[in-house]
Amino acid sequence: MGIYKFLRISRPAAFQVPEQEIEQTYRKVRRSTFVGVTAGYSLYYVCRMSLSVVKQPLIDGDVLTAGELGLIGSGLLLIYAFGKFINGFIADYCNIRRFMGTGLLLSSVINLIIAILGISTEYISHSALFVSSLLLWGANGWFQSMGPAPGVISLSRWFPQSRRGTFYSIFCTSPYIGEFISFVMIAAVVAAWGWEWGFLLAALIGFAGSLIIFLTVKDTPESCGLPSVQKLSGEEMKPEDSMRTLSLQKRVLRHPGIWIIAASSAFIYITKYAITGWGVLFLQKAKLFSLEKASSIIAVAALVGGLVGTVSAGWISDRLFKGDRMRPALLSGLLGIVMLSLFLFTGGGFVLNTVYVAVFNFAMGELYCIVAGLMAIDIVPRKATGAALGVVGVSSYVAAAIQDIASGYLIQENGEPGAVNVQEPQRLRRHPGRRCRSTKNRCSQRSRPRACPGRSRSRRP
Repeated sequence: MGIYKFLRISRPAAFQVPEQEIEQTYRKVRRSTFVGVTAGYSLYYVCRMSLSVVKQPLIDGDVLTAGELGLIGSGLLLIYAFGKFINGFIADYCNIRRFMGTGLLLSSVINLIIAILGISTEYISHSALFVSSLLLWGANGWFQSMGPAPGVISLSRWFPQSRRGTFYSIFCTSPYIGEFISFVMIAAVVAAWGWEWGFLLAALIGFAGSLIIFLTVKDTPESCGLPSVQKLSGEEMKPEDSMRTLSLQKRVLRHPGIWIIAASSAFIYITKYAITGWGVLFLQKAKLFSLEKASSIIAVAALVGGLVGTVSAGWISDRLFKGDRMRPALLSGLLGIVMLSLFLFTGGGFVLNTVYVAVFNFAMGELYCIVAGLMAIDIVPRKATGAALGVVGVSSYVAAAIQDIASGYLIQENGEPGAVNVQEPQRLRRHPGRRCRSTKNRCSQRSRPRACPGRSRSRRP
């Protein structure tokens, strides 16, 4: 079986479900598919966020610098941006179960290879490790881009337009669930055994996610012997429903509204990924939290704030604002700016910082769902949903990648930011050139490893 035959959209089944069983079967298969794509896409994020969790151990272990980590992170985002664009167009023609499941499987393999490289760092030069990580994480970006479009396309294939917004809001919680799993489970493993094991755990979780997708997701109603969602719901057929997919995709590219939405989404992703990608490191460096506490703040805030904001986005815009997407988006943007400023420029302990990031994630969840999703799919034909998400995605992630490079080098060039809140006052603040606290030349827990002249040159943390 060739790749084309394996990935192409399923043909209608030779059999038809008896009429008296259609409604029950439809509900069962649709529920299974929705749960599968939502859970699967959540675990996609675990295979993407693993690098964000281990940044501080990599820096402290003299494995990679902040600038190098910024380049590696941006490599994923840049490839992901263009992959999301291309795979968005491809996914409109594909079997969503196979396309989505294969992407997560290959992303898991990338995490597994990096884990193996981590175990072998004593035998690999610094430059070889950096180049290998850059190439592998870039490849991971392509495989990651195979996840979002099939998930959204499944909603178009299985849900009528009147119910799509509600389920899309729920589907959009996937990133926050994935981030929560990453910042809790992976952080705990890294703290106990080292950064290599964080990538290994991400790989195992990804393998489990791909299995869930292959077992639970169905491609189209017609491939299961069921009528199309338009026939089942009694939706009026539109002229574009009979047009070729390629023609509709070309129409999307010429739609000015799509490009305006894409530009707006770019600014959202710059802010969102600055916190997602560097928030743990910022809490460790600037506010002197431990890895476990810093990861917990980002994880809890992502789960609570992100979930609530994303799930409520559709309801708020539909009920409170009578279908108006602009006003809730504007208010969410202003709220996000206020919370981000408080997080960056004020102190506070664990609870207060969790509140800052949680409310920020609430605002980002609203914007993520409304601007980067609902606005786009509301104005395009059903058969070109993947193309619309591809256009918005390429703009969003190119911007996020530029942010990642800039953040990494700003951190590296400006050194460690001064602490605005010392959690444990008895600990000395770090600064370049600080002497080791032990006469045996052992580094303190919070000292930069390379500052101690007697430290072993092993690159493992």
